[in-house]
Amino acid sequence: MADLYAGGEPLAEAVRNDVVESRHHGSVVVLGADGEVAAWAGDVLGPVFPRSSAKPMQAVGMLRAELAVSQAELALVAASHRGQAVHREGVLRLLADSDIPVSALRCPAEYPLSEDARDEVVRAGHGRQPLFMNCSGKHAGMLRTAKANGWPLETYLDPDHPLQRRLTATIEELAGERAGATGVDGCGAPLHALSLRGLAAAFLRLVAAPEGSHERAVADAMRAHPHLVSGEDPAEDDTRLMRAIPGLLLKGGAEGVAAAALPGVGAVALKVDDGGMRARLPVLAAAFGRLGVTLPGRVLVFGGGREVGVVRSVW
Repeated sequence: MADLYAGGEPLAEAVRNDVVESRHHGSVVVLGADGEVAAWAGDVLGPVFPRSSAKPMQAVGMLRAELAVSQAELALVAASHRGQAVHREGVLRLLADSDIPVSALRCPAEYPLSEDARDEVVRAGHGRQPLFMNCSGKHAGMLRTAKANGWPLETYLDPDHPLQRRLTATIEELAGERAGATGVDGCGAPLHALSLRGLAAAFLRLVAAPEGSHERAVADAMRAHPHLVSGEDPAEDDTRLMRAIPGLLLKGGAEGVAAAALPGVGAVALKVDDGGMRARLPVLAAAFGRLGVTLPGRVLVFGGGREVGVVRSVW
C-alpha cells in the first residue's frame, strides 16, 4: 500500500439553475464479485481513514472476542445512530444487561444527531450526554466485550488494550492489508487507515461469508435492522438504501467516506476529498451502475425552498 493518499479526481458536481456551482474530487473503487477491481478513479491504494465505515469490521472483532448480543443489538454495535429513542433505549439495554454503568462510556457528550430527538431530550431537560453520541452503540459493545473477557473497562479505548489489539487484527485481516496509519476517531476510539481497495474487499467478505460466521452475522444484523444502524430520518441514506436494495450492506463514514457490498455482485468504497457528504450518494450510484445495479442516487439542490438543481456524478 502507498505511504500517502495522493488525492482523487473529479467525481461529482453541484449544478444550480444549469450552472456548475461546485465540484468534488475524490477516489472510488469498484470490485466485482470475484474481488477483482472492475473500475476505479483516483487513488485507491493510498491509506484513508474509513471513519464509521470501519464499524462493521470492529463488530466482527467483538464477536470473535466473545461478545454475545441479539441481532438487533449487534446492528446497534455497528451503528452511527441518530440518537432517537429506539437507539438510546437499545444502548441502555446493552449496558444494563452486563451491569455496566452508563458512566463507563468514554465517547464524547453530544446531543442526538436527529433534530427531533435533540428537541425531545432538550425539552426533557437533558444536556449533552455520551449516551446520545452517534457511536455510543459501538462503545457499549466494546465495554460488554471487555467485561466478558475480564479486561479493564476504564482503558478500553487505549490502542494497547487487549480489546483494541483484537479489533486491529480483525480489521487488517478483513481488509487483507496492514493499516497504513493509526489515529483517533471522533468518538475517541482507535482508527486505522486502509486503502479503498482494502475497505471494499472487507465489505465483500462480510456479505460473501457463510451463514454461521461472525462476518455474516454482522452483515445480516445490519441488513435486518437498518433503522438501528442509522435512523428513521428521510435523509438517512444507509437506512433507505438497505431497505430499497435487497441484500445491500452499506455503511457511511464521516469526511465523505462510504463502503457497500452486494452478495454475488461486488463492492464499492469511496472517499470525497473535501469531506463533502452530499457527493457520496451520486458517486455510489454511478459505481454500482458499473456492476449493473440501479441505486436511487438523486441529491437535489434547492433555492427559495424549491428544486433548482442537482448534485450529479461526473465519473
